[in-house]
Amino acid sequence: MTVNEGTLDRVVRVTVGAGLLASLFIGPGTSWGLVGLLPLLTGLTGFCPAYTLFGFSTCAARRTPASEA
Repeated sequence: MTVNEGTLDRVVRVTVGAGLLASLFIGPGTSWGLVGLLPLLTGLTGFCPAYTLFGFSTCAARRTPASEA
């Protein structure tokens, strides 16, 4: 598993995931708050299986030094 999420993407995922999980305890208390586990886990690990499936990445491009190219 290689990291395929950028910093901003990860921060947004963790924030949204934590907010959805909080809705289990504060608010309506429906089980839909468990949906927050998915963005929370992908944000913490930095890996999104859907990004891999579609060949997408929000990571900054890694640059190789000119002497190695």
